[in-house]
Amino acid sequence: MRIPEDRLYTENHLWVKKEKKKIARIGITDYFNSKDIEIINVDLPEEGEEYDRDDIFGSLEGVEEMYNLVMPVSGIVVSVNEKVLDNIDLLNEDPYEEGWLIKVEMTNPLELDDLLPPEDYELKVSEEFEEIITEKVSEEEA
Repeated sequence: MRIPEDRLYTENHLWVKKEKKKIARIGITDYFNSKDIEIINVDLPEEGEEYDRDDIFGSLEGVEEMYNLVMPVSGIVVSVNEKVLDNIDLLNEDPYEEGWLIKVEMTNPLELDDLLPPEDYELKVSEEFEEIITEKVSEEEA
């Protein structure tokens, strides 16, 4: 699983890359690929919509379940990646570059300080995978 060093991460497996003073690009991490979750549909907001941090701004639909997209920073959507809407495979193939979701003009850039740096996100993901492995072993032993 790739975790690029040039962005910040959320507990909900989104990444945020600051592009300009108040502009941030947001996307999903490789987490979904590493768990073999095939994304079959994406619902994204319209440009101009405003969200507070922790608002749900869209969703991903996998074969077996839905995943809410939780806004990592407050702001106004200034761009939606139409390529992803036209070619959902970009989310599975290139989630860090071509498969970004939205760009937001942040209303409070200081909220970036509350996000996880790459090394902390890597630790969180490692812990989640350990829990999954432990659960599977427990199920197999029962």
